Amino acid sequence: MSTIKEDSDPRPAPPFDRQRQIKPAGTEREMDPPADHGEESYRGHGLLNGRSAVITGADSGIGRAVAIAFAREGANVCISYLDEEEDARETERLVREAGRRVLRIGGDIRSEEHCASIIEQAIAAFGSIDILVNNAAFQSTHPDPTEFTTEEFERAYRTNVFATFFLSKAALGSMPPGSSIINTVSIQSFDPNGELLAYASTKAALAAFTRSLARTAITRGVRVNGVAPGPVWTPLIPSTMPAEKVKNFGSKTVFKRPAQPAELAPIYVFLASAQASYVTGEIYGATGGDTPI
Repeated sequence: MSTIKEDSDPRPAPPFDRQRQIKPAGTEREMDPPADHGEESYRGHGLLNGRSAVITGADSGIGRAVAIAFAREGANVCISYLDEEEDARETERLVREAGRRVLRIGGDIRSEEHCASIIEQAIAAFGSIDILVNNAAFQSTHPDPTEFTTEEFERAYRTNVFATFFLSKAALGSMPPGSSIINTVSIQSFDPNGELLAYASTKAALAAFTRSLARTAITRGVRVNGVAPGPVWTPLIPSTMPAEKVKNFGSKTVFKRPAQPAELAPIYVFLASAQASYVTGEIYGATGGDTPI
């Protein structure tokens, strides 16, 4: 088991035990230590009462934490995920426990048809969509750029960039004024790691996509922003990174540890709420002190 810091910060810190999960995304049940999504800590204040949200990658990690926070703030939640049924059902349970309506939709967002179906089903279930969180991502690591396959590169772009376009395009026509699109970008957008060539370049594209879309979506009254996390303890890490990097994951931040998903969720709540009524085209860093901009 990983160490627990002795000072005022009780969150798990490196070194983490050796662990390896199966690509592409891993599962929450195999995380050691378990991730904190705010199950016990997040308290809502009615900031999203009466709203409905679609969140991709909501089965685990940041997506689950955002789903919990949105539900406890009063929003209905559509959980989009690939095929991680057990994790998705747990997120669904937590949303229902918060007293909100929930829709769970599995499938591959690389398909434009599937993305359109997600939006259609969410509107049918909730009546409207007020919040779209493009959070799902695919990542792979290689020390040598020649080791990246065309399939990996294309999968990263179709999951991280194309799907964001597909979903945003499908949702925009039905989103009422005051709605919000939030894209999960990354510190890799601005300080790329060579071993994450495909992932880092998709996140840079998403940062530009976010700022570009914000300029036109605002004519519909829809705000578009991004969140750029640094290291966050999610199943994506042990399922895609070498064991030695997992062991020391997050140790180079000023906190000497990775963020927990629960620590990111309040940023998404703010950006989705009326409190951010004058915020669009922004990228909010949450990198543990390492934002290079």
